[in-house]
This record gives sequence, structure tokens and C-alpha cells, in this order.
Amino acid sequence: MSPRLMRTATLLAVVALALGACSKKNVRKPAALKDIDHPEIQLQDVWSSSAGSGGGGYYGELRLALAPDALFTADGKGRIYAFDPKTGSRIWRADTREELVAGPGVAGDAVFAGSRKGDVVAVKRADGGKLWQAHLSSEVLAAPEGDGSRVFARGGDGKVYALSADTGAPLWSVDRSVPNLTLRGLSPPSVDGNELYVGLDNGRAMALRSSDGQVLWEQTVSAPVGRNELERLTDIDAPLLQEGGDVFVASFGGDLVCLDKDTGQVLWRRSVRSYTGLTLAGSTLVVTDDNGTVWGLDSSTGSALWHNEDLKYRQLSAPAVFEGKVVVGDYKGYLHWLDAKDGHLIARNRVDHDPIRRAPVAGDGLLYVLSTDGDITAVKIRK
Repeated sequence: MSPRLMRTATLLAVVALALGACSKKNVRKPAALKDIDHPEIQLQDVWSSSAGSGGGGYYGELRLALAPDALFTADGKGRIYAFDPKTGSRIWRADTREELVAGPGVAGDAVFAGSRKGDVVAVKRADGGKLWQAHLSSEVLAAPEGDGSRVFARGGDGKVYALSADTGAPLWSVDRSVPNLTLRGLSPPSVDGNELYVGLDNGRAMALRSSDGQVLWEQTVSAPVGRNELERLTDIDAPLLQEGGDVFVASFGGDLVCLDKDTGQVLWRRSVRSYTGLTLAGSTLVVTDDNGTVWGLDSSTGSALWHNEDLKYRQLSAPAVFEGKVVVGDYKGYLHWLDAKDGHLIARNRVDHDPIRRAPVAGDGLLYVLSTDGDITAVKIRK
């Protein structure tokens, strides 16, 4: 069973069955770390800072958001932070008094976060002063995203919302059904000009016109197959990845697809089960699957170029690319560095003792890492 917590609308008995299935006999032991005798790069921690209580012991989608003016994050006690990306010194802290579980997102002059009780909170990017707060119909378990004039948010009940970036007033909403049992988490909306791309819990992806919510296309990424609710999970929880005319989508249903951005047509399909995320290293699409295997795929065809099983069952984060290297975090606070050409391990460093669930964020000469307890570490490769 996936290490992520799950939520359900009605079938609590299914959760009990799932927990029972994860008996000690069936628990997959995380791979032991093998020594890297001759690391190919040398790593150095540049600074570290604390962003409060992290998720507060509650599984959420809090993350880092890097912008030219600051590195933003949030904690489970309702505080949003801005840090100096070069030094780690805190620029400001805003107390929203909400139980934040997703975000932040940054657009225009504002920073946005979502709460467990269904609120989207907006604060001033310059100093953290409150701008507005909008209440939605359910928990906002995906980072809100904006395009400067609108803010896009997702509720756990399947609704996609557009709000005014100035006031938080509702502009439009689109509703989609949610299966009885899903993984805990939502894929954040992805904005590209006047189009909005969304991955859904029912295994489908869709494109909306961002100005009015009109559905431009909708495509099945992964169809439910199996004898019970667990086997039929098809969630798309990982962020969608756009590149050129393509949209890459990973699902927990076992399908990773490349879609045509304009029509939603499936250009290729690969059997990979993932809820974390993917990134591009040049023309190589890198993804971590649910078992902890790191894959390098040809982005134009989906064919496997390499895969690395040295980190199986270590609950890997989504990958990041930093100075040409692939980086993933794990449940023990380690960063693992892989060669982007063939996937072999080239270095390892430990930045925390708590899990790293979100993908590291690459900046100008520094890689930023957030652990679940709210610690931020900036790492560089020694020249």
C-alpha cells in the first residue's frame, strides 16, 4: 500500500481492509543505502532556516515556492513565510490563523495558500499583509495558482474554482465527480496563458479556458481496473508538466501519458504508477514511481532510457534537476543525486532527519529542500 494517507467519502470499511492488508508480513522494507565510494560531486549546506511546524503532523501539500524576490513557504499553524533565497534570513511572516495544508502559490503581487476548512488565503507578496480570504465548498488540498488576474483553486469535492486575484470573489467553477476512495492529495492546477490544465482523482485530465472555465478537452489517463476500491485507484495527484506542445501526466492508476496540449490526444503511454511527480532533464523525462524506482524516459516516445532501483521503498519525493543532476529526497531526510544520462547514483547527503515529501526546488546556484517538520536547507555543488 502507498505510504500516503488516504481519504474516503463513505467507504470507511475499505480503509480498514487496506490497513489490514498492510500487515507486517507484507510491509516492503526500504532498500538499505549502499556506500558511494567515490562521489562524483561534492555537496555543501549553505544555510538552513525553520518555517514553523511544517504540516503539524497532518498530511498536507505544503511546499516551497521560489520567486526572484523571495523563497515562500507555509506551515500547518497558518503562517506564511518569505525568506531571502541567498541567506535564508526571514523577510516576513504572516499569520492567517487558518490550518494551512496546501501552497503557497505566487502570482502578481500576492501569495496564496489553501486551508483544511476550505479557505483560500491571499497575502501581500511585499510584506505579508492580508489581502482577502475566500471560502470554498471543501478542503483546499492543492496549492492555488494564479495568472495575475485570477486565482485557481481545487477543492477535495472535485470542484475547480477561479477567483478574482484582487478580491477573492468567485468568477466560475467546474465540477467533476470524485471516487469514494482516493489518495490524499490533489494535483495543483497548471496555468499556461489562457489555458488551465487539471489532473483529476477519477484518472482524467482536462484543459479549461481560464477566462470562463469552458472545457476545451478532457482525456482519460488511467481507467479504474480491479476487484476492489484499492485496486481501482486512478488518482492524478502529481503536478502536470508542460513542455512545448506537450502535457505530461502521471497517475496512480499505473499510466504515464504524454498529451497534445491543444487537443488532449494521447501521443504516447507508458506503464508507470506515480503520485509524486516528474521533471525534464533535457529531453529525458524523469519520474519516481510508487515503489521508489527512478525512471528516465525518452520524452518524445516514452521509451525507457534507464531506471534505478537502488532506492526502492524509500518513499521518494518527486525528482528535481539541478545543474544537470537529478535529485530526489527520501523518508529519512536524505538527498540522492543521480546522473541524468544513465541514472546511476553519484552522491548523497543528508539535510534533515524528517521526510522530504516535496520535490526540491532549483534556484540560481542553490537547491532548496523542505522537510515535513518545516526545516529549509539550501545546498550547493562545490566547484
